[in-house]
Amino acid sequence: MRVLVVEDEAELADSVGRVLRREGMAVDVVYDGSDALEHTAVTEYDVVVLDRDIPGVHGDDVCRSLTARRTRVLMLTASGTIADRVEGLSLGADDYLPKPFAYAELVARIRATSSA
Repeated sequence: MRVLVVEDEAELADSVGRVLRREGMAVDVVYDGSDALEHTAVTEYDVVVLDRDIPGVHGDDVCRSLTARRTRVLMLTASGTIADRVEGLSLGADDYLPKPFAYAELVARIRATSSA
């Protein structure tokens, strides 16, 4: 499974990448929306793990772009109210996991999202 992690907090992004690699996934990590769009233009990902509040192109705009291309998106973000989750899913995200999160749940949701 090929996954792109888009998270501006480098320590968290790199940690997520390490965990997913240990689970046997091929993972790329970027830290802003512009790089996310560049990577997805040249590489096909099974799932993009996307923070909403990222520099460059906002995560909501990245989500709209990706879902228009039928790329599966799991939003991983600090915006965790019910309204935030509904809004994220309304943007086209396939799943929404608020921070803080458990790595085991993230891995399970990625696997479920990629096979949906």
